[in-house]
Amino acid sequence: MENDNLLSYRLRSLRSRKRTIRKDVEKQIRKKYQRSKELWKIRRNIPLIPLDQPYQKGFIRFFVVRDDVKRSKDGDFFESILKKINTSMFSETRKFLQKKKKFGRRIYVEKRQKLDRIYSWEWDHPKYGFTARERQFFAKHESYCPKRKTSEIYYEFTEPWRFTLRIRPNMITHYKPVDLALEKEYADLESYLWQHKVVGIVNKTIHGKSYSWKSKKEDTPLIKSKKYFHYKMSATEIAESFLDEKSII
Repeated sequence: MENDNLLSYRLRSLRSRKRTIRKDVEKQIRKKYQRSKELWKIRRNIPLIPLDQPYQKGFIRFFVVRDDVKRSKDGDFFESILKKINTSMFSETRKFLQKKKKFGRRIYVEKRQKLDRIYSWEWDHPKYGFTARERQFFAKHESYCPKRKTSEIYYEFTEPWRFTLRIRPNMITHYKPVDLALEKEYADLESYLWQHKVVGIVNKTIHGKSYSWKSKKEDTPLIKSKKYFHYKMSATEIAESFLDEKSII
């Protein structure tokens, strides 16, 4: 009789067994996630090896401060701004052309290159370190993002005429050695971690949220909210309607 009671205590419920299996799966996913991060750091920190004979691969285009602006007293000031908003573009040829369809024909037009935008989460970031004077040369804009279905705020440089484009050969002087075993292990881990169900578990248990691609929406003002359109009558109109009802009575 006592043996039967001990046996019943040792038996685990179905819910307990499922919970144990789920916890084991989460532990394995967490270990693989940590290992993938370690491999990513190892791959990134592999030192570059200089080539015996450097070679050219296409051309690169970037912005520089105009000569007349550079010779002025504010030359260094605009140099510091350009370091934070400069962009570069690669091309196989010096012309920097791209295909475009016009009137049923494909033609080549020059690629447009603009200075980098500074978004709201970068505006106060210590990485950029904008001074009070530098902020005066940026204008605040707002654009709608169809992916997030929200409006994004960004800052754009107001005097791009102070910079000009320059082209130079893109020289390859170093190369990074490839570790085949490391690359294979990293590729296997990434293939596993990017599965649909695994991504959900990673976002929920490690990152602490169910949907990593959704950002927290800011409080929308009453005029832009949906509730505003359900109440089209103003406060004065509502008051006047009450007065009319009292006058009728």
